[in-house]
Amino acid sequence: MSKKIKRHDGRAADDMRAMEAKVGVVPNAKGSAMFKIGKTIAVAVVRGPKKLHPKFLQDPESGKLRCFYNMISFSGSGDRVRPGPSRRSKEINLVMENALAPALDLTAFPGSAVEVHVNLIQTDAGTRCAAITAAAMALADAGFRMKDLVSAVAVGSINGNVVADLDKTEEDISDAVDIPIAMMPNEEKVTLLQLDGKITQEALLEAVELAKPVCKKIAELQRKAITERYQ
Repeated sequence: MSKKIKRHDGRAADDMRAMEAKVGVVPNAKGSAMFKIGKTIAVAVVRGPKKLHPKFLQDPESGKLRCFYNMISFSGSGDRVRPGPSRRSKEINLVMENALAPALDLTAFPGSAVEVHVNLIQTDAGTRCAAITAAAMALADAGFRMKDLVSAVAVGSINGNVVADLDKTEEDISDAVDIPIAMMPNEEKVTLLQLDGKITQEALLEAVELAKPVCKKIAELQRKAITERYQ
């Protein structure tokens, strides 16, 4: 049962912002998807498999997942985002790869690369989680073998309360703690857990437990989008 706390937009502790999911949004792509949560919109496109270069990076037993995260210049409500790769985007590229790889089977494509390009066309917090969620749907749309989908949400602590799906207003609270979590929902296996801020062990465990049913709700929306696409 949700704690009776007061959030600025009226949501309960385990309530998410309005969500929307679609696959096949880029007609000429091998696979594509859009995931929207609140005002944050991520569009993912899959390319490949293709030979990975340089050759020393190739895995002779499996393909390799490569992710590319990009915030469009005027996607946010604040200052204009500088175009091109940044330290943050490079870090999120790696975060996405590590979050998605446990669910993805690329053993049929040794020495190859499968690329997922995610553009954030509008942002209001939770961007890496939206990117991971969209990327998982795009990989499924592309027809790659997957053990499970991957669903992601930013849980955290505001004013001492553990809540799901922080928005920008909540992220900007001085004592806010942001905890992006990605999961394979069927197995309840965590594939990503990051922590920005200080939190007690008890509150961290509470946040992880809160993320489980939330990620399952996101997974239901992902599956519905994929099913509708192929019906």
